[in-house]
Amino acid sequence: MPAGTWTDPVTRAVLGLSGGPTDGEVVEFGCKLARADRSELVGVYVVEVDWRHDIDDDLEVEREAASRALDVAEGMAERQKVPLRTQLLQARDVGAALVDEAVALEADAIVLGLPYRVRFGGDFAIGQTIHYVFRNAPCRVFVVREPVSASESRQEATKGF
Repeated sequence: MPAGTWTDPVTRAVLGLSGGPTDGEVVEFGCKLARADRSELVGVYVVEVDWRHDIDDDLEVEREAASRALDVAEGMAERQKVPLRTQLLQARDVGAALVDEAVALEADAIVLGLPYRVRFGGDFAIGQTIHYVFRNAPCRVFVVREPVSASESRQEATKGF
């Protein structure tokens, strides 16, 4: 995997997708990379398999949600006329699977989304996946954080449920 600097073009980027509120931001950022650097984009959704299941169990509900998220991402990229290849993986840990996939694909960037949320007490929450990827990815890592206004709108829309 090329070391590179932040100014070198991105030739292949892994987009970490989760079906969450930041997927659109991740795809949008990836499309900008692709247009600027002619990057190949690979959208990866990792179904996290807990220890109650074998790693290759067919988790139908989770796989259906993942397929919907990947379809939405493909549609977004297609509307921007940017090719996006997608992959659905099952793994014990999302961060490790994203790093392993980036290594296997010889990607020189990983793009992740970060929903805006705070923990009890007001501390900003970055989560385990991003922390793992930051520590272990041998390539550049871009994190696209959800705007605060979008988070507030989402929280307001779900009040009372």
